[in-house]
Amino acid sequence: MIGYEDDEVDVRFIQPYQATKSYLCPGCNQDIPAGAGHVVVVPHEAVDLRRHWHRGCWNARHRRRPGRSTR
Repeated sequence: MIGYEDDEVDVRFIQPYQATKSYLCPGCNQDIPAGAGHVVVVPHEAVDLRRHWHRGCWNARHRRRPGRSTR
């Protein structure tokens, strides 16, 4: 996550059938609709700060600033 090193977070892959709600991706500030596969990133020291990301946004997080739409 922005501000966290890779070894400070757990990354959980959510399959489309598991995604029952929509979320806002902090990487692009766009909707992750229900039914879309994505990742949940959970900081070890602050589990209440978990965030749902598009997989592509999570993979590209070091190459761009947060909240920038690619659409």
